[in-house]
Amino acid sequence: MAGKSYNKILIATDGSDNAKNAIFSGMNLAGLLGAKIYAVCVLPTHPASSMPIGSRMMRWEVPFDVMREEGTKAVNEVVEVAKINGVDAEPVLLEGHPAEEILKYAQDNDIDLIVLGTLGKTGLTRLLLGSVAENVLRHSPVEVLVVR
Repeated sequence: MAGKSYNKILIATDGSDNAKNAIFSGMNLAGLLGAKIYAVCVLPTHPASSMPIGSRMMRWEVPFDVMREEGTKAVNEVVEVAKINGVDAEPVLLEGHPAEEILKYAQDNDIDLIVLGTLGKTGLTRLLLGSVAENVLRHSPVEVLVVR
């Protein structure tokens, strides 16, 4: 039985501590498999979008250009870690609903594996929106690794 080949790995990041475990897991896989990483951060265009609890980006009085700065910093940090580890990586900054944009990017770019962390959302926000990880897992056309 032949295993699945992972040549393109999307690692979703929002710059939070919760994303770090996913980044390291995805990075390790990419290094072992010789895969390319696509470091993806989605800038929400609606205040009800899923953002890490406590994140500076969660406060909507913060201008969108500050969110773009933080998103750029998040993907560039992944690229820097990849360089140190000898892994090819590309930064990707998207706008929209995080789960939808991650899924669309994966489909449009023939991604083999999506790696993302859990955010541990609870209460009304999770009831109304669900978590990004849950939505990606339910609707992904490709394999998904959710890291705690």
